[in-house]
Amino acid sequence: MMFKNTDIERELHLRRNKQKKELQILEEVQRILSQNIEKETNIDVVLVSKNPSGSNDFDFDLLETNRIYHINQIKEICIDYRLRFLDGRYFKGKIPKKTTSKIKDLENLHNIEIKGFKIMAPSKLFKLEDKDDPLLFAPIGNDYFYLIDKWGNDLHPLRKLLVWPFKNIVNLTFFVFLISYLVALMVPNGLFSKNNSTGEFLIIFFFMFKCIASVVIFYGFALGKNFNPAIWNSKYFNA
Repeated sequence: MMFKNTDIERELHLRRNKQKKELQILEEVQRILSQNIEKETNIDVVLVSKNPSGSNDFDFDLLETNRIYHINQIKEICIDYRLRFLDGRYFKGKIPKKTTSKIKDLENLHNIEIKGFKIMAPSKLFKLEDKDDPLLFAPIGNDYFYLIDKWGNDLHPLRKLLVWPFKNIVNLTFFVFLISYLVALMVPNGLFSKNNSTGEFLIIFFFMFKCIASVVIFYGFALGKNFNPAIWNSKYFNA
């Protein structure tokens, strides 16, 4: 059976539709943009790398509703797939010319200079180039973001499953428990005594659990790894 790669934009769209109806999103974004117009003179129009803009004065009538996402929906996808959502200045990959053209077209259409770009991508893309798909966002305001473009390939179809143990301590403990149980089952019968018993299996199981848990803990501390909820918007490599 062949698995299809995961289209992270589609997953994000499905997650949003579960939480809010399209009409609610339109009403809220329209209210946000109206407030932005009133406070336009207070917005810092100069994009400073260490102080990115929190909103852009888009023309509400020209926005595509299916490209508007709330920070909570973005956060959930990042946690499920172990992705990061960081300022564009941390991105180390190449921005395709197609994406650059889309940015320019969007600026011309809305007659603005877009500021405060955010990118959702795997951690490695914030250090070096990779083949997974980054998503480029621009802030609308009030924790809403507008998806400008996506490039590259879709995520591996099993990525969500592979990063599931790193979602929280409960998942990791269960994963270590399951692996230990499977390894204990692989130990030949009668290896340590002639009589097979439940007590002997439990001793082997706890020994395996202790060994595997030690390796996982050492790996986590040695490489400075953390759980998905702690790294999704962290700019630090060892988060």
